[in-house]
Amino acid sequence: MRWMIGWGVLAGLAAQLAAVETPPPDYSRHVAPLLRKYCAGCHNPTDRDGKFSVDSYTDLQQGSEHGPVILPGDSASSRMIRVLTGAVEPKMPPEGEPAPTADEIALLAEWIDAGAKGPDGAEPDRLTLHVPEIVSRTDLRPIAAVAVSPDGRTLAVGRYQSVTLHPLPLEPASAAAPRTIGSYPGKVSAVHFDAAGEQLVTASGVAGLGGVAALWRLADGELVREFRGHRDLLYDAELSPDGRVLATCSYDRQIILWDVESGTPLRTLSGHNGAVYDVAFSPDGRFLASASADDTCKVWRVADGERMDTLGQPLKEQYSVAFSPDGRFIVAGGADNRIRVWRFVSRDKPRINPLLISRFAHEGAVVQLAFSADGRRLISSAEDRTVKVWETQRYTELYLRRAEGVVSAAAVAGGAEDGQFVLGAMDGSLTTVRLADLPPPPPAPRSPAAPAKTFTAAEDEPMSAFEEVEPNNDPLHAHRVDPPVRINGRISGRLGEAADVDLYRFTARAGEEWVLEVNAARSKSPLDSFLEVLDAEGRPIERLLLQAVRDSYFTFRGKNADEVGDFRLFHWEEMELNEYLYANGEVVKLWMYPRGPDSGFNVYPGRGNRWGYFDTTPLAHALGEPCYIVQPYPPGTRLIPNGLPVFPLYFENDDESRRTQDADSKLFFTAPADGEYLVRIRDVRGFEGEDYTYRLLIRPPQPDFRVTLHDVNPQLPPGGWKEFRVSAERRDNFDGPITVELTGLPPGFTASTPIVIEAGQIDAFGVIHCAPDAPEPTPQNQGISITAATAEINGERVSHPGNGLGKISLGGEPALTARILPAPGGAPLFAAPPEGPLEFEIHPGETIMLKVAVERLKHQGEIEFGKEDSGRNLPHGVYVDNIGLNGLMLLEGQTEREFFLTCAPWVPEQSRLFHLRTAAGGGVATPPVLLHVRAAERRAAAE
Repeated sequence: MRWMIGWGVLAGLAAQLAAVETPPPDYSRHVAPLLRKYCAGCHNPTDRDGKFSVDSYTDLQQGSEHGPVILPGDSASSRMIRVLTGAVEPKMPPEGEPAPTADEIALLAEWIDAGAKGPDGAEPDRLTLHVPEIVSRTDLRPIAAVAVSPDGRTLAVGRYQSVTLHPLPLEPASAAAPRTIGSYPGKVSAVHFDAAGEQLVTASGVAGLGGVAALWRLADGELVREFRGHRDLLYDAELSPDGRVLATCSYDRQIILWDVESGTPLRTLSGHNGAVYDVAFSPDGRFLASASADDTCKVWRVADGERMDTLGQPLKEQYSVAFSPDGRFIVAGGADNRIRVWRFVSRDKPRINPLLISRFAHEGAVVQLAFSADGRRLISSAEDRTVKVWETQRYTELYLRRAEGVVSAAAVAGGAEDGQFVLGAMDGSLTTVRLADLPPPPPAPRSPAAPAKTFTAAEDEPMSAFEEVEPNNDPLHAHRVDPPVRINGRISGRLGEAADVDLYRFTARAGEEWVLEVNAARSKSPLDSFLEVLDAEGRPIERLLLQAVRDSYFTFRGKNADEVGDFRLFHWEEMELNEYLYANGEVVKLWMYPRGPDSGFNVYPGRGNRWGYFDTTPLAHALGEPCYIVQPYPPGTRLIPNGLPVFPLYFENDDESRRTQDADSKLFFTAPADGEYLVRIRDVRGFEGEDYTYRLLIRPPQPDFRVTLHDVNPQLPPGGWKEFRVSAERRDNFDGPITVELTGLPPGFTASTPIVIEAGQIDAFGVIHCAPDAPEPTPQNQGISITAATAEINGERVSHPGNGLGKISLGGEPALTARILPAPGGAPLFAAPPEGPLEFEIHPGETIMLKVAVERLKHQGEIEFGKEDSGRNLPHGVYVDNIGLNGLMLLEGQTEREFFLTCAPWVPEQSRLFHLRTAAGGGVATPPVLLHVRAAERRAAAE
């Protein structure tokens, strides 16, 4: 009995001891982390789903729209436990979301049954992360952010839970003892100095819990103010230039603008559908740019939070955004490995900021961008462990650095001449590079319109003749010829031997230009020639290096070898007119933008058979075939790798690149050095025979042109206007402007003359006007003709006569008339002289609005002014925009319509007459108006 009593006492004591040793769950250490993990995403002060928040113990006590959620001492009746176990609907968390385990639900129930006691003292910091501490094996922790003070003397470095200040330059002695400032709940993702260099703003936080921005006084390291409002990790915190506004952004997709003085929120900028990774103030502080995981950047007005534009061209997440120091441009980069540059124009009202440049920059995601203080250099760092320095006129690479570790942050101090940039890496290391120590940049892309010419043979030099004799199918047996020369030959081998090729050896001086031209197919020979110029040993000679700067592919149907229209290319929005497009050895040039969702680029010359460039031959291309925007460089150029291919071109040609000589070859050769060269000709298919004859000319270039006047024998009603076209046949790569004048018009008839066929173009348009009281032309005054078509070729003025317009006559009363006028709220009149055309002004990168108005005299049906060709004689790069699938049209009964002109960013300053025309009413043109393109430099000065 004593024994039993003793054991009973011991059992009671054990129970009491157990009760002492196993206290109920603690709210701060056990309950709050579970609620944040599984519930806070939907039930928080910002997003009170069901009018319920778990953000704090006080919020829990307030309950939900259904009443109390916890009943202390009665977990079985508490709504929180019932929805977690599915005892009531809806079961929480929702299907597909992470849910607490049975043990975790039991822990919550135990806490409720024990009285649901709250925290002792103050509510726990929601940024406190309860995880096991893991001891680092090294003192070097990954660097997440760096910043250089305005005076270039101090470097701030952000890591996990720390910010250190280092004197610059980074000497070994000073780097060993950095100064530490502040304490932080998690990773420090951004550090920035204020404009005076007296304060430092930091962004930090814990993923899934919240973020905090802080302002620190550098003199004594004291905290000035904290800014808490985001429910997830902060990625950036930026001070406005005047230091009055702080912008913070977070994984929670929000941007908050704060009043720095009071620490209170001014407004929240909502609109991004993904995490916001970076923000940047404009230099005047009036605007904010943001970069987001939703594949866009946005521009906001700080004063009222209005969104001024969404920059939607990026393909993937955007990690970094910056204004240029002069405030004229916005630059961004991200996971699509590209850098994009927009002209910033949305200052007074929301409007489209035109994309100027898109560069394939790195083989990995672009993680950070930073300008030098003078704006002449841009630094980009990427996940591929590379850092690049860019010049900011054309945004071409000047310098590439490959890092040992992954570069996580970059900062720039000073101008382009005396500046330096600092790199922080994931391995915790810091590196400083002086901009002045960088190697010289590569040359600019070379324009084929301006070869480095030092000598050209005289055109009147007598041409010798030469007859080919076998054997001459290897360099040792190549026939020696002296250009200029006419060679008669034959591709005919012996049975059982390799296909015949013919070689000729000649001497040329550096910079000397020769044209090599085959006549075979045009003379009914079955030879399909292929022509090459080789070095003295028979090796190919590099003509150009084509560096790809943008990758793409054909997205809608293939292309045959002749088509000029509807080149539908992936991400065409980032391509520009006059850029070169490379596809499987062919190089074409973009001539006209796509004019809507159901169209593609037109390539040069805009009509007829398409042109190849650099003597490449147009080919057929398949749907999905890769293609690239390329830039040409001289052979041997030190090109900075950008992750895209480099294509060498050689002196060779299959079919003449401008498609005027059937299957015959034509090759333009510029000797790279004094020496001997070989010409090799063969059949491209490897065919041969006694009838495979050819004539090969090696002659000096003879650039020239011929002009033809179209739309002959016009008939005009009194007071009417009609269009005419002038076309140019360009020879031997002459691409300069051609001025055409019309004279000999009958009395009462006038024409828009002179007309200029722009450089590189083959057409220009004008209008003829018949005065209301013009007399019927007589046979004696029908002498209208082109009396002067002039151009400058090799420094000399060349003039050619042209054909006439034929018979010009009076017609009956007009069926309709049309005019171009100012549109209400559109482009204002630049000038309205008493006599002469109305005048308007447009700036590169700008869109203006005008109006076409008609007077319906007899014609009541639709009036079509064209589709992609609706603007006639506009400067190349200026076009009628927003025309839709039906083009510029007036429906039945309509008498006017507004239309838009857009000017590409690169269009040079000029003034040019343009008009509209319709086939309705027997063919009617508007009186021409004068459009002034104002140069970008003058526009910038005006801004």
